[in-house]
Amino acid sequence: MIKKPYIKRSHERCIEMGVDFERIYSTKILKSDQLQRKLEENRELIVIATPIMEQLYDFVKGSGFFAILTDGEGCILNLIGDQDVLEVAYKLEMIPGAYMDEEHIGTNAMGTALAEGVPVQVSEEEHFITAYHRWTCSGAPIRNNHGKIIGTLDLTGYSHLVHSHTLGMVVAAVNAIEEMFKNNEVNRKLVVAKRSIETIVDSIKAGIFTVGPKGYIKTINKTASEMLGYPQEEIIGMKINNILEGWAGIEKTVAQNITYLEEESFVNTPKGKIHCTLSCYPIIDKLGETQGIVCIIKEIKKMRRLANRMIGKQAVYTFDNIVGRSNHFVNIVNYAKSIADSPSTVLIMGESGTGKEVFAQSIHNYSSRKDEAFVALNCGALPRNLIESELFGYDEGAFTGAKRGGHFGKFELADGGTLFLDEIGEMPLDMQTRLLRVLEEGTLYRIGGTKEIEVDVRIIAATNKDLKREVELGNFRKDLYYRLNVLPLKLLPLRERKDDIPLLIDYFMIAKALKLGKTPCSLSKEMINKMVDYHWPGNVRELENKIEHIINTNNCYIWNTGESNSYEEKEKITIVEDKLEEVERRHIERVVKKYKGIITITAEALGIGRNTLYRKIKKYNIECSEREQ
Repeated sequence: MIKKPYIKRSHERCIEMGVDFERIYSTKILKSDQLQRKLEENRELIVIATPIMEQLYDFVKGSGFFAILTDGEGCILNLIGDQDVLEVAYKLEMIPGAYMDEEHIGTNAMGTALAEGVPVQVSEEEHFITAYHRWTCSGAPIRNNHGKIIGTLDLTGYSHLVHSHTLGMVVAAVNAIEEMFKNNEVNRKLVVAKRSIETIVDSIKAGIFTVGPKGYIKTINKTASEMLGYPQEEIIGMKINNILEGWAGIEKTVAQNITYLEEESFVNTPKGKIHCTLSCYPIIDKLGETQGIVCIIKEIKKMRRLANRMIGKQAVYTFDNIVGRSNHFVNIVNYAKSIADSPSTVLIMGESGTGKEVFAQSIHNYSSRKDEAFVALNCGALPRNLIESELFGYDEGAFTGAKRGGHFGKFELADGGTLFLDEIGEMPLDMQTRLLRVLEEGTLYRIGGTKEIEVDVRIIAATNKDLKREVELGNFRKDLYYRLNVLPLKLLPLRERKDDIPLLIDYFMIAKALKLGKTPCSLSKEMINKMVDYHWPGNVRELENKIEHIINTNNCYIWNTGESNSYEEKEKITIVEDKLEEVERRHIERVVKKYKGIITITAEALGIGRNTLYRKIKKYNIECSEREQ
């Protein structure tokens, strides 16, 4: 009679699964490559458990027992035991790769421990299949640090050796394995934390180092080491007063728990003095005593250079400036947003006037690089001999006419930000080779320079050409094409998004009127329909220019929109003048209604602040529930 409830439940499961009680071997056994993959997947479990299995086996060595380790699916990973009993087990195909879960071999300590989630002991006829009636098995599930079962440990011997203490030994061994996992996790976290801190400190562009109570440098980051001109291993242990001028006074100030902030100082290096700013922060122990000082130095020359890079090098367009509501176009915008924060290269393709730079700037402003520089270079607008110096810069004396002090290239100016290469298909082949090298290695040499310069630049390229065709024609490098085409973005011509034309007309009408200080116009329905039907070879840019022409002249001519698309047949359309405030009121009213009175979203859609929107609503007496989100 079966007395143990988990044995009864297990047998019921075996009957329900149709397990044959006369079965001898597991119905699932992994071989060769499959087994190797399984062992590799469970490498950490095997490495941790094997020494503990060996200790467990030492307690029962010579008594006819063997220890078995399985993974969380019941697949045997390792066996350790007496040779004679292992030979019997091998004849029953109890080998690495054999699945010991209930579905494949019926009730047994390993499979039932997995199914029940608790330690179990299965002896003699408690096994579902007859071939295992000779065994007594004690098994317990192994859990990881999150409580998930990742394996089992089992001790199996002949049935007459059954003893309750055997299960206790297995449970103790499993506890030891789980503790090892915890220790490993703690050690991993400590290592990761240490490396993270080191990486963070080393990645900071400012120089950071610590000075102990006796005035010796204790730690230093890579930037500070390079700035001071000494290898990290050499500078640690050096006296700070030999390097930093005026240290005695600084130390006295910081000793009073006064932070020393952004003061000008000079640092002595093997190559001469460096003019820098210095900030010092005391390290205070629990007793309030100063145990060291954290110092941050920044080279003033580099700070000025960074400020110069930022001036006039910012993207102005955002996705809020992109107007369109057709499904295909909205999908394109959403895709552009989804790839914005990736460091991978973007290739924007589309006809002239489709807004390639608007998308490029919007992607930049939607990314984590939005506060860094956005630098644009039109590869088709520069003479061949200037592209190289514009991209990579040059050192002083590199060629006749070179500026004194050299010249920053676009890559350096865009360091940390985004470089937009417009009309990339016009770039000469030799420049394509240099560009590819920079993209792959993240470093460059200026013209006439010998110093390797590291750059962190996200590339967005654009073209109105079929680059794949240009590759076939030999005009564009194949390897550069694939390096650029990591995240392709194909923009629609305006003729393929006609539903957006009325929306664009409204948008440009208000935007241009505000910009030019003119009165916006209301176009007749007939004129709007003709503008929708027109094929717009210049795309959005042509439409924008047309609206600007209308506002400036207070009239426009609509050409024949038939197959000839001739400009010769023109029809003057009367423009209905409207006051600017009335147009603004109607526009705000439409947007408020569209976004159901949610102030934050409405203000964002209009491109104005919340307070400004409140004033406009009050001024024009617009009905609004003034909802928040």
